[in-house]
Amino acid sequence: MTYPIALTIAGSDSGGGAGIQADLKTFSALDVYGASVITALTAQNTVGVTAVYDVAPDFIEEQINAVCSDLSVSAVKIGMLHRSNVIHTVAQSIAKHGIGHIVLDPVMVVKSGDALLQDEAIDALKSELIPMASIITPNIPEAARLLGTKSEKIRVNMEKSAERLLSLGCGAVLLKGGHLESDESNDLYFDGNNIRHLPAQRTDTINTHGTGCTLSSAICAYLAQRTGMDKAVEQAKEYITHAIENSDRLEVGKGNGPVHHFYKHWKHG
Repeated sequence: MTYPIALTIAGSDSGGGAGIQADLKTFSALDVYGASVITALTAQNTVGVTAVYDVAPDFIEEQINAVCSDLSVSAVKIGMLHRSNVIHTVAQSIAKHGIGHIVLDPVMVVKSGDALLQDEAIDALKSELIPMASIITPNIPEAARLLGTKSEKIRVNMEKSAERLLSLGCGAVLLKGGHLESDESNDLYFDGNNIRHLPAQRTDTINTHGTGCTLSSAICAYLAQRTGMDKAVEQAKEYITHAIENSDRLEVGKGNGPVHHFYKHWKHG
């Protein structure tokens, strides 16, 4: 049997909850073969990050060329790219290989609120990668940085914010509602024609590490399976919701644990 192939371009999380590891787990859980290009190495666990080692842009390019010259990649998910030269390298390499579906998760702000990207890198993201993306999946703080505004303004009018994000040149926007101050975690999808609200009840758990990576890679997996964008986003939202709901079935680490990527497959007891 020939399985669809998806590629993740992101940083490595040594604790296994986010980044490349979360993406590959998601691909596998959704019946997609996963390949990877690592942009940074982190020394990380459920408690925090203790060190980061950057991968040189030329080696990132070598990884992309190696994968795409041999494997029939149907869709790519792009995660954290925190330097402008890395953004440029990834944009040029992806364009060269002509991958049809590009899911961009613009990771710019960590949970503490600290910024990962300087203004120069954000400008490169907006000018080079976002116009190539089939869909972007920012959370509220990331949307605020992309639009040069405050998070509160995004919360007040998510529909208008999604329209402004789409004007940056991407094909569609999934504006994530995890930072809403309510009992619900509702996302908003906009493709230029239709606005869809994707509701979900907020789960009372601290095990939410890797939710953004998992959601964007789930969209990528469904697109690799030739699912239409609307349906891919809907199914990915359902998948991440259940992965969070089942996260307490895992006992991983002493801090904010990961979501349960394999909640359908693993036996417990």
